[in-house]
Amino acid sequence: MKTFGAFLLFLSSLVKRGESPRILFNRTIDEAILIGIDSVFIVAVVSTFIGAVTCVQISYNLTNALIPRSTIGFMVREMTILELAPTITSIVLAGKVGSSIAGGLGTMRITEQVDALEVMGINSASYLVLPKIMAAFLVFPMLVITAMFLSIFGGYLAGSLSGALSGQEYITGLRSDFIAYNITFALIKSVVFAFLVAAISSYQGYFTEGGALEVGRASTKAVTNSVIAILIADFVCAQLLL
Repeated sequence: MKTFGAFLLFLSSLVKRGESPRILFNRTIDEAILIGIDSVFIVAVVSTFIGAVTCVQISYNLTNALIPRSTIGFMVREMTILELAPTITSIVLAGKVGSSIAGGLGTMRITEQVDALEVMGINSASYLVLPKIMAAFLVFPMLVITAMFLSIFGGYLAGSLSGALSGQEYITGLRSDFIAYNITFALIKSVVFAFLVAAISSYQGYFTEGGALEVGRASTKAVTNSVIAILIADFVCAQLLL
């Protein structure tokens, strides 16, 4: 409870004595490039192969001749949109982005750069952390949408190349019984996960004490706590929104 209370106080400090909108906008764009653009490659690779593996494994288990092969495309689509794209992408980003945020802020803390900002009268939490959270809100949904497309495309390639089903059967399955709300649900989850990853990682890095060893520990704790928070939030969102 003490840690949770400190985390809430940390979040409240982000909006006190905030920076000007122009500075906040510029820093948010810079952070969005670091968080989003630099993560496109790993998200693309992971999502494409997850879709391919999902298609192959569903085909392997779908042995009943009475079930049409187009069901594979339907199942890949549902698994990708509801769970794989938002959750797996966010877990991958927690490892890449979360550790980077915690390590960067931790290094600034132990080298007294954060203290220097405070001496100059700048709210260091608002200046350093708030742009990271806003940037995560901006780029996480974009990366999740990219992951959805590439995962479904990966399933299409795997199904066609392996001979599990034809491209037309896969597309037929993709189009069957589509529920548009599932896209909205996935994007809502991506926003929630974005906040958790950025806020938890920033908290761990901002309050780092000691030396280089503690910076490494803060990065590890940031990733671990972010992944646990994502999984808990995933269950809560599913219970409340589905």
